[in-house]
Amino acid sequence: MTNQGSLNKSPIFTKSFTINFLVNFIVYLCMYLLLVVIAGYSKQAFDASDSLAGLVVGLFIVGSLIGRFATGKFVNQIGPKRLLFIGLIALIITQLLYFIDGSLAFLIFVRLINGIATAVVTTATGTIAAYVTPVNRKSEGISLFSLSLVLGTAIGPFLGMLLITKYAIDLLFIICVILGILGLIISLFIKVDFEVTNNKTETNVIDKPRFSIHQFIAKEAIPVAVIMLLIGVTYASILTYLQAFALERHLVTAASYFFICYAIASLITRPIAGRLMDDKNENIIVYPAFIHAFPFICMLNFKLSKLVNITCWCLPRFRVWKFIICNAIYCDKSLTPD
Repeated sequence: MTNQGSLNKSPIFTKSFTINFLVNFIVYLCMYLLLVVIAGYSKQAFDASDSLAGLVVGLFIVGSLIGRFATGKFVNQIGPKRLLFIGLIALIITQLLYFIDGSLAFLIFVRLINGIATAVVTTATGTIAAYVTPVNRKSEGISLFSLSLVLGTAIGPFLGMLLITKYAIDLLFIICVILGILGLIISLFIKVDFEVTNNKTETNVIDKPRFSIHQFIAKEAIPVAVIMLLIGVTYASILTYLQAFALERHLVTAASYFFICYAIASLITRPIAGRLMDDKNENIIVYPAFIHAFPFICMLNFKLSKLVNITCWCLPRFRVWKFIICNAIYCDKSLTPD
């Protein structure tokens, strides 16, 4: 009874978990700090069309996808901590490139490689989170770790939309560089027990092909990944033009503070959701979240009062992020460690 009780009380917020949490928060803060304003900046600075402004935003996500595919297999070879260090250095370098006054094509290129660097870091932090979280509190731990993403997606757009109305976008670039350097420094104190594999052994050369799609995609994760892709496309399209939407509806201030309200709501409910998944299963959160989000997304098409508009922005984001995190936990439980 004593041993079982001590297992149930395994701490989640250890030193390494907390630092990894902060690094992940910093990365997503930088990402979303620019995400909601970069489309407007490209239209203003380079006279870009709506479609090209959307491309500036979208290629960051394409870069993130490339980074995920390219670096996933290297986690086992060099370890997540070293990968995190490399990714943070690359992130700082790509953030410095924003200061170069170039063309729209150069900005698109910077967005692409900045997305790749961001994906390298988040791949590493996600792996570290899985290894430093107690096994018997996996769902709760991952749910709590996901709060770093929630805070980044809330505070980032809030600061971005607030600062861009008073200052030049260069201030946002400076903030991103400073945060990147801070993340690099504190990442040095992360400790994670991870056994690096040697892929150059004779056994691996014989048994494993040099390239296989199964190195990147697990069939168990495909159904959930497709659903998450559709949800991600929906929300990315809304978030990309949120600044223009808020200006059109005269809701700039309300749109900024919405993200803070959303973060507070998530901070309150996310730990509860994690415990429910540990005690029950993922379905108790997934289906209600998906059903509740749909009608509020539809209501965004109508010109309603400020309060209703804010509610329509807040509730579906709140529910869908629950849906995404639940499915991420499901995938983590379904897949093998390698």
